[in-house]
Amino acid sequence: MNKKTVLNIGIFIFVVIICGWIGVLIDSVLPAQPEGDSLGMGIWLILPLLTAFIIILFSKASRQGLGLKPNFKGNMKWYMVSVIIFPVVTVIVLLIGAATNWIDLSAFNSKSFILAFYSTLLINFVINFFEETAWRGYLTSQLVKLSLSDLKLYLIVACVWGLWHLPYYLVFLPEADIRAVMPVSRAVYVVVAFTTFLSWTVMFTELFRVTNSVWPCVILHTVEDSLINPLVISGFISIAAGREILISPINGVITSIIYLAVGMGIRTYRTQSNKADKSILLSVCNH
Repeated sequence: MNKKTVLNIGIFIFVVIICGWIGVLIDSVLPAQPEGDSLGMGIWLILPLLTAFIIILFSKASRQGLGLKPNFKGNMKWYMVSVIIFPVVTVIVLLIGAATNWIDLSAFNSKSFILAFYSTLLINFVINFFEETAWRGYLTSQLVKLSLSDLKLYLIVACVWGLWHLPYYLVFLPEADIRAVMPVSRAVYVVVAFTTFLSWTVMFTELFRVTNSVWPCVILHTVEDSLINPLVISGFISIAAGREILISPINGVITSIIYLAVGMGIRTYRTQSNKADKSILLSVCNH
């Protein structure tokens, strides 16, 4: 195990865990900051990727593993997959919800929803470049170097991703937004959100590994933020009381199981492709 890699990962994780709380502290000593758009939130968002770049600079490591190249050749199908995963799964969840009377679609207005979706794409794309380059481009690529099992890789990334979100859910995120998603306390919502991170991590990690690029992950995350967040938070649908934990398009158990299945499907494709490539290479070498 590369001690230098382990040290760099440790430094990154430490900064990630504390950066949001640094932002909270800064907001607490500044004049009233706009809710959900404060200077502290900006620090929380930018610092992980900035830390990764500083570590790379001082350790004189290559930036090649960050996956900043789009790698379009041979990966266009995965770019298409990154666009459609969240819409397809959301439609499935809405159909299940409507069939069980757990989700009411009567207030849904397609024109207003499409406007809300497209109006947030650009800002979400920028935000998710910072997120995905940090979590997939840096953290995941560095952990892969340690030859960890896939399960350990998923758990570490999900835990770090979740811990980074702690100050967001406990402080930065407006209380009204949490209540719109699920009528629980901030502390309870943290636990619920963590299970979502576990299921999403498999999907995001495998999409990154199968393409060796962060850009499909940026697109995937951008579509998610612009699609399911306004769908629930802005009230385009309503979920029956007590059923949010099961069917919510954001954090529902059923929803998370589907996303986990998608991630495992991508993993199966990647591992089988790697085996096929090795077989071809062995065949060529033997001849």
